[in-house]
Amino acid sequence: MTTPMLPAPAPAAPAPATGRLRPLLRILAIVACLPYICLKVAWVAGSRVGIPAGSVLLDHPTMMGVANAVSVLADAVVVLLALLLTRPWGLRVRAWLLAFPMWAAIGLIGPIVIAYPAQLLVSLFGGNGGGSSGPPREPFLDAWVFPIVYGGFIVQGLSLGTLFALYARDRWGRIWGGRLGALPAAVSGPGVRAVAVAGSVVALVPATLGILWASGTTTGLAPQLAAEYDADRAVVDVVRALLLVLAAVATLLLVLRRPAWLRLRTVMGVSWVASGSAGCWGTYMLLVAALPQGDAGKAPTGLMITAYAGEMITGFLLAGCLAVVLNRRGAAA
Repeated sequence: MTTPMLPAPAPAAPAPATGRLRPLLRILAIVACLPYICLKVAWVAGSRVGIPAGSVLLDHPTMMGVANAVSVLADAVVVLLALLLTRPWGLRVRAWLLAFPMWAAIGLIGPIVIAYPAQLLVSLFGGNGGGSSGPPREPFLDAWVFPIVYGGFIVQGLSLGTLFALYARDRWGRIWGGRLGALPAAVSGPGVRAVAVAGSVVALVPATLGILWASGTTTGLAPQLAAEYDADRAVVDVVRALLLVLAAVATLLLVLRRPAWLRLRTVMGVSWVASGSAGCWGTYMLLVAALPQGDAGKAPTGLMITAYAGEMITGFLLAGCLAVVLNRRGAAA
């Protein structure tokens, strides 16, 4: 299956509406990238600003240099997307060239937009996370880095998401207008429904494990990670589990076209964001799990890798269902 790919627009696609909102959001998205890009460039150049002595980030300098360079390129893509979504030439970009980067960008940033404010809220009430009574984990970044970087991610996510919604309304508004009950049966055949059900069943594994770990169960966690499990990790696990459930529910509603009164754009939007979160974060965590571990106590267990793989598979299967519905809906429109 493929990630969401939208059909090409009609030849006479309207230009984006003018006004102050889009230029302002474009500036916000670009400016929000700068702290992250500057930090990564500094680290690639050899600086250790924001990295405390003894951080695990210093254990594999070559590997981290490559990862930081890739991160700079990824944030540069956000800058390009902000321009593409707000300039007339952006409407001429082929749909598939835009769909995957937007699906991935929103999927990666979405959980941060939800989880980081939730972490701050939990910390206000003195949460110590997941029922763990073990020692706190060693910091791998100075405390000031997190609000700067995650704050930037949140601004990026909100501004880029709004820009994409406005862009999609201009270019593909005819595709996701109306309600679920108005969708023709041909947009989702038996094969698409079967894949949606399969993806939803797979989602149960990582979602269940995430909730269990957040509630204090240490089964399947690496020993050191279990000892260091805290409120921050519990919040992240809960958010990712909830997004898995949302991805499954929204996609099932979409392919079943029920309930008929639900707005199509709402269901498609939730499916887009939640499937992107599952697919991209599952893939990212699998890549991290494949890296060499300096501490054997932190090496991912088989159950952790199963959870990451299940998250990734769920995201791509459900995104594939969304892609088919979008393409068929576009052809019918």
